Amino acid sequence: MTTALFVVSEEGYWGEECVEPLTTLRDAGVDVTVATPSGSPPVVDERSVDPENVGEETAAFVREVHETDEALNDPEPLARVSADDYDTVVFPGGHGTEWDVNQDRHARALLRETVAGDEGTALVVCHAVGVLAFTREADGSFIVDGRDVTGFPNAWEEGIVDDDDLMPDGRKLPYWVEDEVKAAGANWDAGLDADTSVTVDGDLVTARGPGSSAAAAETLLDELGIDGPA
Repeated sequence: MTTALFVVSEEGYWGEECVEPLTTLRDAGVDVTVATPSGSPPVVDERSVDPENVGEETAAFVREVHETDEALNDPEPLARVSADDYDTVVFPGGHGTEWDVNQDRHARALLRETVAGDEGTALVVCHAVGVLAFTREADGSFIVDGRDVTGFPNAWEEGIVDDDDLMPDGRKLPYWVEDEVKAAGANWDAGLDADTSVTVDGDLVTARGPGSSAAAAETLLDELGIDGPA
């Protein structure tokens, strides 16, 4: 059976970016495990389950999975999982990743080992794409240097933070994903003129944001050689 590890934020993951790929992969027969930095259940960004923000259907779907999914509610600590045990590692986005997942040495090791391996595939979504800017190869080079990627663009961040980079909840955003990933040498294209943006570069799949979650899940299944759910 194909296996997938989801690395999910305890500081606020974006619901659709986790739940859409998780349920799509599981419906296609993939065995899903969830890990968080400390092993505590992940925290969903309340904005991603607000009907006024994401619509009633998406909000209800995400909240139900968040509250009832066994894997999400009983995660493994990141330090205790190995990329070798999974066919794919998925990094859902959300601003919360900037405070934990993207800065976690075990998360970076999982990404490095997955991309460096002969068989693994990594899917990195939205703000989680920022982890690429902090992950280096064994020789010290950035793992994203020279790779084609998409992710959460500055043009969208401008509409969320204020002039002091403060989030709606009052936290200061530590960095902007596009700036850091480009500085690490990535070929960045968020495809702002397209409805969805998913980029495949070898064993690395990146996705722009919530609206690309379904396309990202379908692309990952294609990369794994798995037919989607009927």
